[in-house]
Amino acid sequence: MTERLPHEKGFHISWDQIHRDSRALAWRLDGKGPNDGAWKAIVAITRGGMAPAMIIARELDVRTIDTISVKSYSHQDQSEAEVLKAPDPELMGDGTGVLVIDDLVDSGKTLELVREMYPNAHFATVYAKPKGRPMVDTFITEVSQDTWIFFPWDMALQYVQPYRGTDA
Repeated sequence: MTERLPHEKGFHISWDQIHRDSRALAWRLDGKGPNDGAWKAIVAITRGGMAPAMIIARELDVRTIDTISVKSYSHQDQSEAEVLKAPDPELMGDGTGVLVIDDLVDSGKTLELVREMYPNAHFATVYAKPKGRPMVDTFITEVSQDTWIFFPWDMALQYVQPYRGTDA
């Protein structure tokens, strides 16, 4: 048996799946905000958190949405997390009443950086890996640390060779 590269243990997510899982996350967060169960705002971690944040905002009827841009990956290589753009400071305060949404918590470095900035925000991701789980308050699906998640915005439909053998 040949050794697989890290990205070859893949978990492929379709648009339909991210929509279903994001709605499930919204249902889990419904009524859990500090203002009689409501959330005052959603902050999406760009870029991966934008699609789930849009779905969650719709489901929970949250109209105030902002983004925080954090760069921690270059293709499939993880680097030191840095904030490129922060949300409105007046909106954020210490994060009380704010949902911070991302698609995935991997090592937790991105959420750790954002949590330092907004310690009272509620951090939610659709997917979580074991190393990053302590940084997230709510998530839907856990995957192994060595799994690479392929999100629909990163893929195109095309033929893929079978894992073993060939079509002969």
